[in-house]
Amino acid sequence: MKYTVLLGRILYSFLFVRGGIRNISMETVPYAAAKGLPIPNVLVPLAGAIVLLGGLSVLFGFKARWGAWFIVIFLVPVTAIMHNFWAVADPAARQMQMGQFISNTALLGAALLIAHFGSGPLSLDSLLKGRQKQD
Repeated sequence: MKYTVLLGRILYSFLFVRGGIRNISMETVPYAAAKGLPIPNVLVPLAGAIVLLGGLSVLFGFKARWGAWFIVIFLVPVTAIMHNFWAVADPAARQMQMGQFISNTALLGAALLIAHFGSGPLSLDSLLKGRQKQD
């Protein structure tokens, strides 16, 4: 089971590491501006840094509970602001935004589980905890 948790962390964090890099590189600024986000040149890279740190934290299992909370801090406003399907008139676009909204709520649920249970046995958190017990 310890390998399952590790694989889950790797697969889960990939999305946030990749997305954080895209946001820091300013690739998503035009989309955020089109959605009406104020000061997108500042908020998008800031969100990118938050989610990149969270994703790396979960990936390596170092302070993974904090990293999961960073992902929560990212997902809540992004889901509500960027994927507000209820405000989209075009039925096809509404369906796409609803799918993104639902996906993000599932990702939010997983982040909350990591925030509660931590990173598992094959993690830097576990390794460091074991060293502290030996001292």
